[in-house]
Amino acid sequence: MKKKLFILLLSLITTTAHADFSTRAKSAFLIDYDSGTEIVAKNADTLMPPSSMIKLMTLTVLFDEIKAGNISLDDRLTVSENADYESPLWYPASKVCLVAGQTISVRDAILGVIVLSGGDASVVIAEKLAGSESAFTELMQQKARSIGMSQSTFGNASGLPNPNNLMTSRELAVLAQHIISDYPDLYPMFATKRFQFKEYQSDWCREWGRTHTVNYNKLLFIMSGADGLKTGHTDDGGYGMVASAEIGGRRLIGVINGYNGKNHDALASEMKKLLEYGYSTTTNHTFYNAGDKIAAIPVWYGRENNVIATVEKPFVITVPKSDGLIGIRVIARYNDPLPAPVKQGDKIGEIIAQKNGVEIARAPLVAQSTVKKTQFFGRVIKNLRVIFGID
Repeated sequence: MKKKLFILLLSLITTTAHADFSTRAKSAFLIDYDSGTEIVAKNADTLMPPSSMIKLMTLTVLFDEIKAGNISLDDRLTVSENADYESPLWYPASKVCLVAGQTISVRDAILGVIVLSGGDASVVIAEKLAGSESAFTELMQQKARSIGMSQSTFGNASGLPNPNNLMTSRELAVLAQHIISDYPDLYPMFATKRFQFKEYQSDWCREWGRTHTVNYNKLLFIMSGADGLKTGHTDDGGYGMVASAEIGGRRLIGVINGYNGKNHDALASEMKKLLEYGYSTTTNHTFYNAGDKIAAIPVWYGRENNVIATVEKPFVITVPKSDGLIGIRVIARYNDPLPAPVKQGDKIGEIIAQKNGVEIARAPLVAQSTVKKTQFFGRVIKNLRVIFGID
């Protein structure tokens, strides 16, 4: 068995990269959703307080339970003293405005977190799923590691200042990618512009609710195609946002943190500038769609001589518009021959795109169909053919 390297595309001319994006934010990160290609990266791997952007992980743990059928959007959650609006913890914080003893539907809790950035609703979710907020942070940590977030740590479910609440812009983008791809039925909730909770239990909360109905994510109001995700703000950490937009069938994900702007409107303008930079300076090229034949790989002792290598989803690269495919090399790497049996969907190699020798995209090659192993006599005949040099 030999490792084979097959060059699918080679363009050796090189050119200079496009100019860097400039922002006053301490950290900024921008990627293409389909290719995963990094377009802008400023302090993307620096751990910083995520403020209310941490609620994306709170929701992710909940979404897993909904996806598994363990909880439904119509289920009711009970509010504890820890989430009561009269607790001093919630005086300066964003909240739905809940009263201990009342119940709230899972649907309203989610919208309360997304639109109103309700830290109290985050606590209600955490206590429902783990019994306590501290126990819930363990679930947050486990989920983070399972999707490739190796640095993030969590001290609570709400994003209120805590020394253990630390995330990088890159890992916030990973989390956004996961939410968009793994919960397609729930992700549209992030585009909700207004939410009016209708079950307030006190006069003070009813007055609060009258003036708190608009999503803190002002990007939804100023950029066509924007459909999520979450903002955050603390006095010490500044403003932050995880955002996504889909324009012309192409989706970008942007993260800003540590932005010292005036308000959420200024934050939205900065994010719009980041996303528009990505759309205006880069473009996508799709090399292969799911099911396309990329290589025919010989199968040793297989009932079929070859198995077709393909990709499970489109293999896309993102390049500067000024460069096109200049400096791009796409290669397929796999073992030859593969030992039978091979099952449909088995990973049998990988496809890699490089720009000027630097990897910019990678995806697994998978078997398009199943190739079973030959019976004993078939293997004997195969050995004899090899011995006598018969094709």
